[in-house]
Amino acid sequence: MQLSFSYNKKKVIQALRYHFISKREIKLVMILVNVFAITSAVLFYFKKIRPEPFLLGSVIWILLMLSIWYILPYTIYRREQTFKESFTMFFGNNNVTLQSSQGHVDWPWQRFLKYIESPNFFHLYFTTQSFFIIPKDEMSDDFRHDLRQLLQEKIK
Repeated sequence: MQLSFSYNKKKVIQALRYHFISKREIKLVMILVNVFAITSAVLFYFKKIRPEPFLLGSVIWILLMLSIWYILPYTIYRREQTFKESFTMFFGNNNVTLQSSQGHVDWPWQRFLKYIESPNFFHLYFTTQSFFIIPKDEMSDDFRHDLRQLLQEKIK
């Protein structure tokens, strides 16, 4: 199987957001910050606390959302040259080959830890933090279905 693709900035930013939001640590921090903000809002409403804890919870929540939703994805997009190139990817029985104008790299299937599927991409994870995204834009429905089956078979 072979796929040629390049990246769309808006969709890559959305994929990076999806990656961050799906992380267990970030989900836990978001829940804790939300619980703190809601609790402080309720206690402030009933005049049990001063306004500072409520304002602190609100500021922390806003900063967390700004960093996850805007700062982290845009910083990574600007830093990585990968998103500005065009690629051809070959999916074989033993490995995955990625080719660009800069050269090529072969990854054996065992190199991938896991994969997840988001609305616009397949995310192939090397580690919990390192991954490669494959856009679905250039794929036909049959190709997407075949790739999904191949990924399920090769990545345990």
